Amino acid sequence: MYIYVDGQIVSKEEARISPFDHGFMYGLGAFETFRTYEGFPFLIDNHIDRVHEALEELNISIKINTADVTEMVTTLLNKNGLSDAYFRLNISAGAGDIGLQTDPYEQPAVILFTKPLAQAAKSAEKELVTLKTVRNTPEGEKRLKSHHYLNSILGKRELTNPLTQEGVFLTKEGYVSEGTVSNLFWVSKGVLFTPCISTGILDGITRKWMLHASQLLNIPVETGNYTINELKCADEVFLSNSIQELVPVRRLEEKEFAGNEGQILQKYQNLYRQHTEEKRTRI
Repeated sequence: MYIYVDGQIVSKEEARISPFDHGFMYGLGAFETFRTYEGFPFLIDNHIDRVHEALEELNISIKINTADVTEMVTTLLNKNGLSDAYFRLNISAGAGDIGLQTDPYEQPAVILFTKPLAQAAKSAEKELVTLKTVRNTPEGEKRLKSHHYLNSILGKRELTNPLTQEGVFLTKEGYVSEGTVSNLFWVSKGVLFTPCISTGILDGITRKWMLHASQLLNIPVETGNYTINELKCADEVFLSNSIQELVPVRRLEEKEFAGNEGQILQKYQNLYRQHTEEKRTRI
């Protein structure tokens, strides 16, 4: 498999970064994961906007251009003989001295990873598991899609079958927040509910798409602080992320949900499919 590293296409075995990179030493780096549809990176402008927000917070000085990323995506698809793939755009702070740095990072490392998409069935339903691990609070004003992922790894370790299960984090106050790699939605009496950003969740790109899609579908939305018991009272529950799209949930403990048969979920899935076919760059 070939990847992009600082302007060069190299095999993944040849890829190197400095051991003094502060992304490795201190976790100063941000990334975006996205996938292509017929070779085109869906909602790429929104991903680029979000990574720029993270880079500003991390004091990493670089401007990532959507056109350049799209060109890199096309090159990697061709080089690897893929029609569509998973991509991860990673910007690490770059090499520095040992010790914490407050000056801007002027020479970050830019890597575009790729791999084939998993062949999971579109209809695959998930079981939710309430995690014992508590969702940690963001280190800054809001959660970044950064190199700090221990909390999610600890949560995923609790799952007996990560392929069919998704863990649900609660905050220290006991409110539902998000999954280990997903945002969480549920439907009760025709209203879509999702935890608010103040619970410490990542403001996912597909989550933003869901909120936009709700307006187009004329589905009322409420965001706030909710308990696990409120989630258990839902008619439909589903998850979102940029790779798995919209994933139906069938069970949480003893409670069964509509899963694939959820009528509201099907409306969102149909609109999502329509938008991917339109090859949108932005919500």
